[in-house]
Amino acid sequence: MEVQHINIKIFAREPAPADLAGAIPVFHRWIQQDATGELLIDVADYRHVPEGPGVMLIAHEAHYSLGPTGGRLGLLYNRRTPATGSTREKLEQAYSAALAACRRLEQEPEFRGSLAFDEGDVEVIFNDRALTPNTDETFEALRGELEAFFASRWGQGTFVLEKTGEPRERLTVRVRRSPETALRA
Repeated sequence: MEVQHINIKIFAREPAPADLAGAIPVFHRWIQQDATGELLIDVADYRHVPEGPGVMLIAHEAHYSLGPTGGRLGLLYNRRTPATGSTREKLEQAYSAALAACRRLEQEPEFRGSLAFDEGDVEVIFNDRALTPNTDETFEALRGELEAFFASRWGQGTFVLEKTGEPRERLTVRVRRSPETALRA
């Protein structure tokens, strides 16, 4: 199955900062310092939008946003341009980019000590309804790739996959690492 535009949201640990204004100067610094190695373009502030994306770093390949979308603070890596490689390689690229941004944010002076991300609490969003419609059949077709990817990261049997949402929404899979849980069949 061909997949493109994989998004990864890594959730923040609680308590998380309520005021995200500090992300604005951080993202501007990232542009000036070429922090991600990709073409970074601008910063957009959507904190005023309820359940909106928060503060966004606009880039050519992908957008990064730090916000409370879905009611919980997290960093979303939103891949915009097509990626090359297998599904596994695309998952690796998106997850690695999101995790690197999370770790960078945790070390920024504006957030040091007040923001931490849980790399074991993730949403994988397939942002192309034509290629990956939100159906049980699509989820089952991708399940093996997702299980193999997260098993390589966290270990076999240490996480749970859960398809969320309804057919009109993008295919979203919640992945939570837990040493006490076995992998759902």
